[in-house]
Amino acid sequence: LRGTLADIKARCREAGVACVARGLARTRVVGDRVQAIAPDGAELPPGRGDARAGATVYAQRCAACHGASGREGPDPVLVGGQGSLASATPLQTIGSYWPYATTVYDYIHRAMPFTAPGSLTADEVYAVTAFLLHANGIIDADAVLDSDTLPAVVMPNRDGFVPDPRPDLP
Repeated sequence: LRGTLADIKARCREAGVACVARGLARTRVVGDRVQAIAPDGAELPPGRGDARAGATVYAQRCAACHGASGREGPDPVLVGGQGSLASATPLQTIGSYWPYATTVYDYIHRAMPFTAPGSLTADEVYAVTAFLLHANGIIDADAVLDSDTLPAVVMPNRDGFVPDPRPDLP
């Protein structure tokens, strides 16, 4: 994964493999790895947002796929499911499954909205993240998310993942 997005797509075509590059337009590629936002948030950009602003952006850019409240779909449900992972009908949502709030930001930043990935500003991504975290009962309605506060959010499933013990993976 070295070079520009066009270089990466060209190498995929030459190799005869599928190249899913949606949402990579504004993603940093360092060496042979995509620069993701880690749990400590060191890579988070400047900006800020709250649930009130996020509700507006969500209604305009997200609700068509995820439903008015994030519970309806037709695409993946984003809200609810807390306590369901060990049940016969687990519901993997932001509030029940995702281990880090920074991962929520990173995914929205790179891959959403589906029709225009990477098109939201940093403020809009912080705001939508705040809206979804509030809708899941994780943060208060008046909480402001930024590069300092987002990594401090403790997700309900933070301890639900274990490190990968394979020695060939960092």
